[in-house]
Amino acid sequence: MTDILNAIPAPVVTALTVVILIVGLWLLLTRTVLGRGFSVPLKTMIRPVETAQYPEQPRPVAPRFHGRHQLNRYADGLEKCIGCELCAWTCPADAIYVQGADNTAEARFSPGERYADDYQINYNRCILCGLCIEACPTRALTMTHDFEFSADSRDALIWTKDQLLATVPPDGVDTPHTDREVRERGLNYYGGLAVTPPTLKGGRFQPAAAAPSARAGQVVPHGELPKPGDQPHDPATVGGPTRPSPGSER
Repeated sequence: MTDILNAIPAPVVTALTVVILIVGLWLLLTRTVLGRGFSVPLKTMIRPVETAQYPEQPRPVAPRFHGRHQLNRYADGLEKCIGCELCAWTCPADAIYVQGADNTAEARFSPGERYADDYQINYNRCILCGLCIEACPTRALTMTHDFEFSADSRDALIWTKDQLLATVPPDGVDTPHTDREVRERGLNYYGGLAVTPPTLKGGRFQPAAAAPSARAGQVVPHGELPKPGDQPHDPATVGGPTRPSPGSER
């Protein structure tokens, strides 16, 4: 055996030794738990260094990044939040406080029966998990890409409704509205069972799933607001008249 090994040229022995070591190292890094753990820092060591020029040139965040919250509005300026408090109930850190109130005929803030009279998010406790926006039934609460909202005191990290509420859309009006103003627009805010304007009568009303797909583009906020002088109509109407006859009342 020794004679056979001595007969093999030295360069061949060296090459075989290197191949055996490489194969053994590869098996160690890919087939064992300890090796897979070591492979992570080894890969990181050979990566090129990435230096971000922050804050002068901040890097873009991921599309689904969870940043600061925002309370949204409809296209006409009404608030989407209906004061249901589901976001506060689902928050695992107990960081959200909501106090709902009833809309009145002369002061309407949302299309529903109630609205958020007081809304607070305590960013001292918030973990930005996103469970609150999943629980919101009207998509009133969403999360932006803004992550630069630090403060030098605890009180400054408690954001109120005035800070969280989105700006009024270009064609909208700030709240509160009156019931008469909302009624005259004749908009379907939810797109479920038809929300019939008081001036509209007749027609067969079906769930949104049975309505034409084109109706989805006519539901606030993606639809356009009625032009001055237009008669109110309900885009959720299926198989019946979509505009009221002149002078009709409900």
